[in-house]
Amino acid sequence: MNQPGQAAPAAILLDDVHLKLTSAAGEVNILRGIDLTVAAGEALGVIGPSGGGKSTMMMVIAGLEKITSGAVRTAGVDLNGLSEDDLARFRRDHVGVVFQDFHLIPTMTALENVAVPLEFGGADDAFDRARAGLRAVGLEHRLQHYPGQLSGGEQQRVALARAFSPEPSILLADEPTGNLDGDTGGQVMDILFDLHDRSGTTLLLISHDMQLAHRCGRIVRLADGRIDAASEGAEI
Repeated sequence: MNQPGQAAPAAILLDDVHLKLTSAAGEVNILRGIDLTVAAGEALGVIGPSGGGKSTMMMVIAGLEKITSGAVRTAGVDLNGLSEDDLARFRRDHVGVVFQDFHLIPTMTALENVAVPLEFGGADDAFDRARAGLRAVGLEHRLQHYPGQLSGGEQQRVALARAFSPEPSILLADEPTGNLDGDTGGQVMDILFDLHDRSGTTLLLISHDMQLAHRCGRIVRLADGRIDAASEGAEI
């Protein structure tokens, strides 16, 4: 428990994070000394050119990519040195992820897609919580529909319900409207920020859309593996 006057631990903390990968052309520096702190409950927008390291940084935060050097703490957990099984349990308990591609299981209904991670987490009320999650994104009338029977916007709303229903402390969203048209993408983002506001979940949003990024309280710009500018939601 924090003592009076003591700051709460950061939801996300990257300290001098480097990531190098080996390719046919030699060693490639993907992340080059990233320092980043995201407070609990904060909404952070991450912008920058393609290939600048945004998605890789998100994968590092989620424990889906291991760093070469530095330190990563997500939801108060030091990810360095954790086994793959430990990392899987960490993600199950703390992190929700929404990708540009919906990653729904095509042979499962919307309800089943949302319930699966809850069941894996041992929830006795997985289907009740899945129904509530789909109701929160306006899809209570689509519970028994398969992904192939849903529009792109509806599929992304199912993905949002799946990410939020386990009540993660951190939500990572990587270009969540990238495969949607403008109107549909706007509706999905309205739902995402509404869920963020209601749940108090820490949100890290990667987007090429500056208008969406500016809906976050703060923005950082990542280019060439480095954070080169930051602001409190103002001009970059």
